[in-house]
Amino acid sequence: MNLAYRDVRHNLFRFVLTCLGLGLLMAVVLAMMGIYNGLVADALNIVRAPQADLWVVEAGRLGPFAEPSKIPANTREAVARLHGVDDAGGITYQTVEAPFAGRTLRLYVIGYERGHPGGPHKIVEGRQIERSHFELVVDRKAGLFVGDRITLGRNRYTVVGLIEDAVNSGGDPVAYVTLSDAQALQSQLAPSAARLQSARGDASSSSNTIAAVIARIKPDADVASVAQTVRQWKHLSAMTQLDQEELLVRSVVDRARRQIGLFLGILLTVSAVVIALIVYTMTMEKLKQIATLKLIGAPDRTIVALIVQQAVALGTVGWSLGLVLILLIKDFFPRRVMLEPINALALAGIIFVVCVLASGLGVRAALKVDPATAIGG
Repeated sequence: MNLAYRDVRHNLFRFVLTCLGLGLLMAVVLAMMGIYNGLVADALNIVRAPQADLWVVEAGRLGPFAEPSKIPANTREAVARLHGVDDAGGITYQTVEAPFAGRTLRLYVIGYERGHPGGPHKIVEGRQIERSHFELVVDRKAGLFVGDRITLGRNRYTVVGLIEDAVNSGGDPVAYVTLSDAQALQSQLAPSAARLQSARGDASSSSNTIAAVIARIKPDADVASVAQTVRQWKHLSAMTQLDQEELLVRSVVDRARRQIGLFLGILLTVSAVVIALIVYTMTMEKLKQIATLKLIGAPDRTIVALIVQQAVALGTVGWSLGLVLILLIKDFFPRRVMLEPINALALAGIIFVVCVLASGLGVRAALKVDPATAIGG
């Protein structure tokens, strides 16, 4: 006879209700794991999207993500002529707020040179940008569709393609435009400001600058050697793809990542305490029944098995409910929730260990109970 199963059947409603509450707690823990993974993945997606080997930015800067970087647009031609460089492209990054359908969209606009690295590499709907001006490829999270028209700056752009999972570290959807459009958008002044600048006779313009040059290196070339050649130019700095990714994680999203990690640790601690209290309370409520078992000669291993099995069953059902719940609702979060199998398995292992350790409190109380209390009432 399995006493744990019999006891659960006898108090089925309370057991299910307890598992449901624990499942909600597990769903929150899994959600925080997914948000943590999604934050890092979203940040790295931007830097990995161009599939570049080398990033050339302004000297003394850690751009274009950690801090601003401005270099002349003709730097691309100079980098492209370096020995070992297969192809190079100029690129810009800027955040733009644009009105659309009565609401304001916040977009992370990337300008790139058609035919060179830096553009969207996987269109899920529509097509790539084919015209030199006023066409847009945007992430689905922006809520736009192919054929929609949206105003950026003083110009109207037509959405010609959609991509997925392309947002910046702040969660803003990515929009791709041609480099010339991005430069114009970046340097455009309001009409009143333009007239004032013209009246002052200031003809300077920053429209011929880019944030970085990204380069793809030939298979037989050494990336570090090419980067060192670029650094010798003094007015430029160069980082490999690995350097750029490490910088992004260490600098741009480091605080948010650590804060989510700390909150996740607090949640796991709270979960452990809650499970321990639940198991201990369930055991204390059965002390008279346990005393009766001891009175009729039940061995200690039977009582231990009763408590441990119930604790593990509680944790298993709660973990399962939490996993199912988060898988059902993760697509409704405003930020990407990226739950990997290793996360769910790691939480399952943690919950199992916590349940076994928590059952020790109940086992200790059960083994100390006096069989005479079954008669004394």
